[in-house]
Parts: sequence; structure tokens; C-alpha cells
Amino acid sequence: MRQLEADGFVTRTVHPAIPPRVDYTLTELGHSLRTPIAALREWIETNINRIEAARRAAAR
Repeated sequence: MRQLEADGFVTRTVHPAIPPRVDYTLTELGHSLRTPIAALREWIETNINRIEAARRAAAR
């Protein structure tokens, strides 16, 4: 999460509480990843059988 914060994808808010609480929120840059990540998820769902077959073949 710290790297995502450093890269500008999330903001981190520390709340002075016991136990300590930290909230993370997507930034505008983080929200801009939603479309490409959804496209990647769709591609994986379409091709998961081929991916798993390739893994099985490689394990032999």
C-alpha cells in the first residue's frame, strides 16, 4: 500500500485511535485504472481455460 501511495494511486489517512486506524482512498490516477483493469479481468476470464492448460502442459 505504501508503494501505491508513493506512486500516486491512493491517499493514506491515519486516524489517531486505539487501535490505530488507516484509511486508503483511490486518487484520480487510481480511479483511472478501473477501465484497463476491468479489460484485463475480462481477458483473463475469456482465456482462463487456455492459461490453465498451458500451466498443466508446462508442469509435465
